[in-house]
Amino acid sequence: MLVEFTWLGLLLLVPLIYLMVTVFEVQREAYAATAAASAAGRAISVAGSDEEAHRQARAAVTLAYADQGIDDPRWALEVDCSPSSCLAPGAVIEVRVSSRIDLPLLPRVFGSAQPSIPVSASHTVPRGRFRSGG
Repeated sequence: MLVEFTWLGLLLLVPLIYLMVTVFEVQREAYAATAAASAAGRAISVAGSDEEAHRQARAAVTLAYADQGIDDPRWALEVDCSPSSCLAPGAVIEVRVSSRIDLPLLPRVFGSAQPSIPVSASHTVPRGRFRSGG
């Protein structure tokens, strides 16, 4: 009876622990993507030039992923502004951050890519109409 109970416990416990680890990893990546999109939007909205805006946005995304303990993030940053320029007074800045989280402990299957789950987040920030002249 003890042997059957031990095997049954292992057969049920190991997949449950794997599922929990996977859910926690995906949640951590989702938190990082959400924080990154928000921080990048704020960084762009207060920047003084296009070059500075994109540099600060990339730094904000990198920092948000580092805050969640993600060492080697593979993220993509997309920025859309309307009407045309992110720095125009009254512009609406939409930031999208997307990444993929590799499933833990799963090898590549038949030479294909690592099994992964896509994660994305978006944030919209209005830029103020009234700005100081310098």
